[in-house]
Parts: sequence; C-alpha cells; structure tokens
Amino acid sequence: MVALQIISKILQTQDISILENNMLTEDYFVGYEEEISFINNHYNEYKNVPDRATFLSNFPKFEIVEVTESDEYLVNSIREEYLYYKSVPIVQKVASLLKSDANVAAEYMLNAVKELQPTYKLGGVDIVQNGIDRLEAYRDRRDNQDNWFFTSGFEELDEVIHGIQRMEEYFVIFARTNQGKSWVLEKIMTHIWELGFNVGYISPEMTPLSVGYRFDTLYKNFSNKDLMWGKKELDEQSYVNYIDALKTHENKFIVSTPKDFDRKITITKLRNYVNQYKLDALAIDGITYLTDERGKRGDNKTTSLTNISEDLMGLSIELGIPVLVVVQANRNGTVDKDNDDTPELESIRDSDGISHNASKVLAIKQNNDDTLVMQVKKQRNGKVGTKLIYKWIPNTGEFTYISDNIQREEQLKQRERKEKQTKEDVF
Repeated sequence: MVALQIISKILQTQDISILENNMLTEDYFVGYEEEISFINNHYNEYKNVPDRATFLSNFPKFEIVEVTESDEYLVNSIREEYLYYKSVPIVQKVASLLKSDANVAAEYMLNAVKELQPTYKLGGVDIVQNGIDRLEAYRDRRDNQDNWFFTSGFEELDEVIHGIQRMEEYFVIFARTNQGKSWVLEKIMTHIWELGFNVGYISPEMTPLSVGYRFDTLYKNFSNKDLMWGKKELDEQSYVNYIDALKTHENKFIVSTPKDFDRKITITKLRNYVNQYKLDALAIDGITYLTDERGKRGDNKTTSLTNISEDLMGLSIELGIPVLVVVQANRNGTVDKDNDDTPELESIRDSDGISHNASKVLAIKQNNDDTLVMQVKKQRNGKVGTKLIYKWIPNTGEFTYISDNIQREEQLKQRERKEKQTKEDVF
C-alpha cells in the first residue's frame, strides 16, 4: 500500500525527490517494480515525471490514490515494509537450521543480519579541499551582484541588509494586526517584479483583485481608495493606458489563494508552484495558513510552525530563490504608537522556531503620525537594531524616508521640547 501511495504522490506532485533524497530503489517497491522503473527511466530520459495520461497508458490497471501523508511518514513506512520482506525468509531459514544445528543457525543469522542494515547516502562537502568553490563564488558575487541579490525597493534598508539574497534567504516580516506588514511585503515583491523577475504571491486573506489594486498603487501610485471603492475621481483613461502598458511585460506577478492549493498549502505544492511558473521569488502573506507535511498526530502549533520554517529555508536553498513570509506578533508585541519601539523577536506568535530559522527578520510598526518604523531584528551577516522611519501614505503607496534611529531620536527630543515650551507658554 505504501508503494502505491508513493507512486501516486510522485504522479500528483510531478516531483521525484522523495526517491532521490531517500535512496529508494526499485527493490523497495515490492509488487510495483515495473511502475517505479518506468517512472525512473522516463525521468532519466526526459528530465520530468510522466504525467498521469502517459503513466496510465502503460499501466491501465494502476489506481492513483489521493495522498496527504508526509514524505517522512511514507519513507519510514516503506523502509519498514522493505525490512519485513527481507527479514521473513531469513527468519524462516534460521528456524529450519535450528532443528539440525544451532551453531550453524546462529552463524547464518549473524551474517544475514548485516544484510538487513539499511544504507543511507549521507552528503557533505570538504570545505578544505573545495576552497576554490568559495573563491569562485566570491568573485561572482563581487562582479555579478545582480545574480546574488535583489534590491528591496527601500534604498535605506538595502544599505543595512544589502538587499534580499536570491538564495538561502528566509525573510520574515512581523508586526501586530493592521501595521502595514502586508503592504511592505507587496512593495518588496512589486519592486522585484519591476526589476524584470517572476514573482509569486500567496494571499490567504485577500483576493487577486485586491492584491492587484495594491500592486497598481505601489507601482504607479493610483489611488487605492478610488480603485477599491469604485470612485469617479479616478482618471480612467490613465488607468486604461496603464493596463495596456502592463501587457508589454513578459515577466509575471502570480497571485494565488488557498483555493488554488486545494485549501492545503504544503511545501511540496509550493515547490511545484515555483517550478510551474518559473518564479524567482516567493512571498507568503501569512505563515499560519501553511500545512506541516512532517506533522504527526498530537503535534502542537509551535512544532508545526518550526517544521514549516525549517522547510521554507530548505526550499529557498533547494530552488535558489528567496522566500518572504509575513508573521503575526502576539499581544506581547503591542507597542506604544507614540514612539518608535517595535515588537521583539519573542513576541512572534506561536513559535520562536520561525525567527530561529529565518535569515533576516524585520519588525514593522505604524505610528499615529503616519510614519512607519522598520527595525532589523535579525540578520545572519550584518548588524541588528537599526531603525528606519518612513512617511507612509497607503492610499498612494508612497514610502518617503525620514531618518534612521539616531536622527529620529533627536527629532523626537525636539518635538518634546516644543511641546513642553508650548505648555509653559500657556501657563
């Protein structure tokens, strides 16, 4: 049954990595040797998994079943079945030998047990002998920065974090509700699209229409209220011309919702999503909407989100693209809107495994004076703590840099002095 499930999952996901990553040879697929051999041969020759029609034309009696189990469960189960099939004849022969000579039976059993030991291929890199790889990578980073980093659309932020890495980047943006984190996420993705790359945007809470209107606002500053509310003040002809001009762009901005993933957004489906649309960057506007493929019955939310975070970083490394995720801060992350304090890492809701696995973490907060504060809470290759303050006008999608935290502190002190002076003048 497990062999049937794995073959079905390979056909459903069009992903053969479960075989490659776990060294599952044809021997493991007892009763389905021909089917798995066909898949392997097709993949080796054409570099893709056969589709359902191709497969079923060769194996018309095969029944493809719906599979929701994690790869970990399937691999463990088929290894257990494989061990059982190999053990049964050995046990039977030992029983037979015991009837005539226990010493011979014991010797046979000890030798046979060695054959039952599973062999797994374990990877590794000798960083001593392969130092030349690092030298070549450094030279490529130096001479071809665009191959390694995206600018974020926030010039001042880029000076602190050196942009978004195009690989090995799990970038977390977190804040309390209605603080602007989704706007910042889409601003970054719009900028990457504007650079000429394909981007994917998973939107669990907004329709593609709403995300599209925000895109129009961030890209060309069309009034978001006019678009969302259908107001007559919008210059319709300018919008028509803009929509026509968009058609000349060949790169894509793909927006998808949970419905597009059959209400179950998993790492496997995200991998296929990236490959299908040839995405250069992936954004997920809400990590809690993802399903943990490695989850086991009884796992709590903290464990699930930690697993998902580990897998998102793994996906970034595997596919060589940045993964940007929005995360909610819990109530401990509520801060005074009259100062520039931002939530701390420990206020990330439900799991510190999210920040632990992230390569960069950016906290967001909106103030009462229409300013938006960004603070770098984590980055593996740079300093943390820097605050950047922007004047933010959501309706037109404009972010105007005001100051960093040092300049801002002086501005706040000057404001306090003026307010104090005003009170003294009154009394």
